[in-house]
Amino acid sequence: MHGLPEADHEADLAVFYDRQAPVRNTRSLTPHRVECREWFVRLLKDEQRHSVFELGCGTGVEGVEFVRAGLHYTGVDLSSESVHVARSAGLDATVASGRQLPFPDSVFSAVWTMSTLLHVPNSRIHDVVGELVRVSAAGAPIAVGLWSGEDVEVHNPEDLEEPRRFFSRRSDDTVRRIFGEHGVIEHFRTWPEGVGLESGPGAGNWTQHYQFLILRTPTPSTPTPN
Repeated sequence: MHGLPEADHEADLAVFYDRQAPVRNTRSLTPHRVECREWFVRLLKDEQRHSVFELGCGTGVEGVEFVRAGLHYTGVDLSSESVHVARSAGLDATVASGRQLPFPDSVFSAVWTMSTLLHVPNSRIHDVVGELVRVSAAGAPIAVGLWSGEDVEVHNPEDLEEPRRFFSRRSDDTVRRIFGEHGVIEHFRTWPEGVGLESGPGAGNWTQHYQFLILRTPTPSTPTPN
């Protein structure tokens, strides 16, 4: 793989999403995303799981839906302005980095993180996924959504103001390999990039599809991934 020089992408992302916080995030409400969220809620209820943690909660668009579904919700985001909006909607939201989550071990029964881990460089991704596993109960489902790529790390060409967002655009094989080192991938599906709200980042410059997976965290009886 090749990529950009290591930089403090988190600070740049916080600046970018602080600017975006007043703008309603409708991409979280697109049909595929809604279908995946509703499917995930049914999975949690079938497994009698009552809480969900979201990494990259943004302004709380999906957090509100989890609360409406009767789940105890906790979210974190790098953007203080986004967290402010989420809190104004009544959500339990905190400014925090996925590299060091301010929670004890095994406290959440499920995790949801959409279009967030694609901002984490390959040099840090295992640290962040490891943190998600650490704060999750044994055997918990971690739902992950990402925009695919050809294993390159770039800044988004559609961002017109600096700092632009960093993206690590990973192939399906790379995603399976990375997450497979932290548990069992028991669900993996993709769908093609659409148009309008169903389009991904890159302003049409990238060939991509959306990746959605469930990582099941290890239990005492789970074989250690190779």
